[in-house]
Amino acid sequence: MNAPDLLGQGRLPVLLVVDDQPANIQALYQVFAADHQVLMATSGAQALALCESRQPDLVLLDLVMPGMDGLEVCRQLKGSKTTRDIPVIFVTARHREADETDGLEAGAVDFITKPINPRVVRARVKTHLTLKAQADLLRRWVYIDGLTGVANRRAFDDRLETEWRRSQRANSPLSVILLDVDHFKRFNDHHGHQAGDDCLRRLAQCLQSHMKRPADLLARYGGEEFVCLLPDTPAEGALALANCLRLAVADLGLPHQASDTAAFITMSLGVATWPGDAPHSAQELLHTADARLYAAKAGGRNQVCAALPASASVGD
Repeated sequence: MNAPDLLGQGRLPVLLVVDDQPANIQALYQVFAADHQVLMATSGAQALALCESRQPDLVLLDLVMPGMDGLEVCRQLKGSKTTRDIPVIFVTARHREADETDGLEAGAVDFITKPINPRVVRARVKTHLTLKAQADLLRRWVYIDGLTGVANRRAFDDRLETEWRRSQRANSPLSVILLDVDHFKRFNDHHGHQAGDDCLRRLAQCLQSHMKRPADLLARYGGEEFVCLLPDTPAEGALALANCLRLAVADLGLPHQASDTAAFITMSLGVATWPGDAPHSAQELLHTADARLYAAKAGGRNQVCAALPASASVGD
């Protein structure tokens, strides 16, 4: 029997079963293996590592284990930004009301006693997977731009800080491309704001279609500005993508009768990369890209700037 696509992502839900007794893990595996992907851990430390690396959709957690017990595992999961949204269901032989209270106060969403009833466990897991899917959808909406459907400024700001810290730890390159529609105010004044909104939607679709890697992020930065965040991308790769995006927008041929640059919509782009541009923070990296965007517009628009003229500085 196939499980419904509760996650809306075309994949099986991923469960992590944590118990120091292999027989208990096997019992839950038999219940869920047919229509869930089941991960297994026999210690608290192993469970925490799997949650960080694999991001299961739900954890079925034993309460009493040697070393780190289930309560401490749950507290650590809820204390981490990476894992705090993973629902935890305690599965334990303990029947005391105090144990259930402690488990719920630690952050668990449910408490099931052993020996398990397979139908009850399946029903409760289905309920909490559905609730998690709904909560995940709401969280995603918070990060989506209502007009264009791509990520919004909030999503970009959060990801920028995360990717900046990761690039520093791994000593891996991180690139940013800032994009601005040329003469967009004139476009709105001449063609109307409804046409302006349609134009931004078309541009967002075009730009998004060129984000080929899952880690790459396109966001609407504000007004007629977009931004690309490109982890593990050196300067030459970012420059190549920026030129590709500029040409793709021009190839759309969206009429712009009020532009001094071309008879169609064009974009100017600024590119910055760490470590090549050696900023000291994520905001400095973004500021460098912004300065180069300004230079691209000052230099005639419909072009990419990846390095300021020798006479200019980032603060200009």
